[in-house]
Amino acid sequence: MSTSTRIVTVTPNPSLDRTIELSGELQRGAVQRATRSTAEPGGKGVNVSRVVVASGGDTTAVLPGDDADPVLLGLATRGIPTAALPIGAALRSNVTVTEPTGTTTKLNEPGPSLAGRLDDLADLVASTAGATATGPAARWVVLAGSLPPGLPDDALAVLVRAVRARHGADVRIAVDSSGVPFTALLQSGERIDLAKPNAEELAEVVGGDPEAYEQDPALAAEAAGRLRSRGVDTVLLTLGSAGAVLVTPDGSWTAAAPRITARSTVGAGDSALAGYLLAEVAGVDPAARLAQAVATGAAAAALPGSDVPALDATDPDAVTVHALGLAPTRTTGPVPTVA
Repeated sequence: MSTSTRIVTVTPNPSLDRTIELSGELQRGAVQRATRSTAEPGGKGVNVSRVVVASGGDTTAVLPGDDADPVLLGLATRGIPTAALPIGAALRSNVTVTEPTGTTTKLNEPGPSLAGRLDDLADLVASTAGATATGPAARWVVLAGSLPPGLPDDALAVLVRAVRARHGADVRIAVDSSGVPFTALLQSGERIDLAKPNAEELAEVVGGDPEAYEQDPALAAEAAGRLRSRGVDTVLLTLGSAGAVLVTPDGSWTAAAPRITARSTVGAGDSALAGYLLAEVAGVDPAARLAQAVATGAAAAALPGSDVPALDATDPDAVTVHALGLAPTRTTGPVPTVA
């Protein structure tokens, strides 16, 4: 297994995330003045890379986009290394409106078409995950977010296959996606080292009630175990203000989120994933990884807009982790379609 600590992120559908903060509740059909407005390069994988860089870690963000695109320029300004696939089209903009209560409303554009470019993207991902002049191949490749128009439903499986063909088990695969692309990946039979669903995304795949998962950690862990039995080694289930659940081949744990004043939930799940991965490359045990994930997600939710925290601004010691008395779940074949 590689001793690298480098985390490569792949964001097929990145965006320029514009956040508008209101002083009161959002009023449909009314004219309201914003108290603050920001614009940050975004997308799930991009956000993971932002946390890694803020924490002094080693990352490369793989994404489509031209050098002069505001998303690529924003990443360069923030010192985030990138490997970009030129596409000759502007990347999308997403708009988030936040209220003082922490309520978040998002308006996401579809993004430019990548029709016919999947093989190019797969080659870029596999190449970027490889050894560099200063170190071995990446430890983790993170596939995150939605697919843009023009990519087939099995695009995630193609990307995983490209990395496995070139690097085998030397590179671990983490996935934070949902819907048809995630289901198609599970059905492909490709091995996934880590999946990070939220309650709704987990219910899409294995069934059940998302609200019940947020209220009952043992029930959530059992559902995550069903996902493990269908080709996923480890499941990090984020539950928002209810904390998170971790299910691995060796056991299951739950952690409650610390009490915070939420300002924006944008990027909180991405930050939790980044916290988990940074703890993993640091070599800590699963319970400590879960504590760091929850602490990083909570720290992100306490920040305005799409800001993300560095690990030194988080407090994993304030997160209480409990082991769950569930037997480890065996990993078997791909997931069948769930109606």
